[in-house]
Amino acid sequence: MKQRVIISRQIELELDEAIRLCGGDRLFVLTDINTLRHCWPRLKPYDCLHGAKVITIPSGDDHKDLDSLSNVWQALGAGGATRHSTLVNLGGGMVTDLGGFAAATFKRGIRFINIPTTLLAMVDASVGGKTGVNFGGLKNEIGAFCDAHTVILDTQFLTTLDDENIRSGYAEMLKHGLISNETMWAELVNYDLAQPDLAQLQQMLAQSVAVKERIVEEDPHEHGIRKALNVGHTVGHAFESWAMRRNRPILHGYAVAYGIVAELYLSAVKCGFPTDRLHQTVRFIRDNYGQLPVTCKDYPTLLELMTHDKKNTSGTINFTLLGGIGDICINQTATDEEIKEALDFFREG
Repeated sequence: MKQRVIISRQIELELDEAIRLCGGDRLFVLTDINTLRHCWPRLKPYDCLHGAKVITIPSGDDHKDLDSLSNVWQALGAGGATRHSTLVNLGGGMVTDLGGFAAATFKRGIRFINIPTTLLAMVDASVGGKTGVNFGGLKNEIGAFCDAHTVILDTQFLTTLDDENIRSGYAEMLKHGLISNETMWAELVNYDLAQPDLAQLQQMLAQSVAVKERIVEEDPHEHGIRKALNVGHTVGHAFESWAMRRNRPILHGYAVAYGIVAELYLSAVKCGFPTDRLHQTVRFIRDNYGQLPVTCKDYPTLLELMTHDKKNTSGTINFTLLGGIGDICINQTATDEEIKEALDFFREG
């Protein structure tokens, strides 16, 4: 069954219907420490959540690990969860990723509902059926494809976010614009991220989610066109893992924004991506995301991290590049020297 994605207008009614459609016996809500404090109080009074057991895990992507996963499984078991129970994941991408994987694997799978509370989770993690945890210092190394029964997107939760987390989610929206069309891309690179208009952002969010939904529906398990969603991610995930190894983690969207800079350079060199669009996009990213203190001494580590990317085949680093805005070129490769040139451009371009 295709997951239901709802741009929320009356979240209590929408959540009540989602829980009713899931059916089942017991209801659980997964939060992290932040969403327990800032988001759960808003939903707690709803009649449809009366009697729900709340499971709370530590906040932060460094806790998207086997220990937290094990704690969720144990809490479900201790709470009497059966194959007919439902888990509501209330949180950012860390919660929806880990909660989705916990639900997909507990008793061979229970139904779950995602209520993403960050912009990043709304446009990326909560939609599309990817679940998982980090393992061995690598992002999302263990996971499974499993759709939420329902995803409810309510932009009122964005008022709980700081500026950095708005920018983090926006990077995925920028990626959706790059793989979609000129009109969407132009609106995104001209939006004022310093003083975000939430009403405009909700409309742009709906467009962004529609791009992802369309691609995922066409290719649910990433055999072909779904790889379009990986623009910026091959280099971005390497930046993210590099920062984690240095105990100076960066938000996922910042890593993706930095990855877009390097991969648009490769796109221009290898696929003819227009240089004016390259420089406009890079200028927007520089102005809104700053820089990462990578040096040429870090290149061997970054290349090694890229070889672990799940999109690779036979150890060959695999990129999704662009011939132009909306012109997607999947399964592209680059030599180590070309990748180093892209990293040079990222640092200096």
